[in-house]
Amino acid sequence: MQFIPAKIPQFIKRIFPNYVWDFSSKDKVLYLTFDDGPTPEITQWTLNTLKQYNAKATFFCIGNNVAKNPELFHAVLKEGHSIGNHTQDHVKGWKTSTKKYLENVTEAETIINKKLESSQVKLSLFRPPFGQLNNSQGKAIIQLGYKIIMWSVVAFDWEQKIPKEQCLKNVINKASTKNNIIVFHDSIKASRNMKYALPKVLEHFSKKGYVFKAITV
Repeated sequence: MQFIPAKIPQFIKRIFPNYVWDFSSKDKVLYLTFDDGPTPEITQWTLNTLKQYNAKATFFCIGNNVAKNPELFHAVLKEGHSIGNHTQDHVKGWKTSTKKYLENVTEAETIINKKLESSQVKLSLFRPPFGQLNNSQGKAIIQLGYKIIMWSVVAFDWEQKIPKEQCLKNVINKASTKNNIIVFHDSIKASRNMKYALPKVLEHFSKKGYVFKAITV
């Protein structure tokens, strides 16, 4: 995935106008998102770190991980963060038929919705793993009632070959404008880089007067 730039170019956003890449507002707001959890080794740390800065975020959850870690999923909800569907098995859209892909999405939806029964939260956000989604998959997911949330800045925290300092720079340097959607991962693979970068990102932008909001579209 090294061909993905840390900052998504405008022409990519124009090619896929039905997906959400960022937001438009005069306020100094950033939208932190976390993919691939909930994960026992890192999700609770992430929640604790966000709480220190009164920051809200959006967690795109894998159905299997929700089923295995329901207490962590409920902890995300309890802290006031929003959640989204990230498929059941982190499936690659470009290598999967639309039928199989939708089955994977709806399997995750069923599991997540069961865990949402006692809350007022509605599952309406979706992010494709790896950012991989063909046109037919995208149209079908939108027809299911989802908003497809992509990103404008990616930290590359999962990339083991990238130094943790570079992971931080990817966010600090590229998210200096308002209303960016930033991607981190609450996964074991990303934990080294994310544990270094996230607190510094929160501190840096908080000092500049930014607030961190959950996505609620």
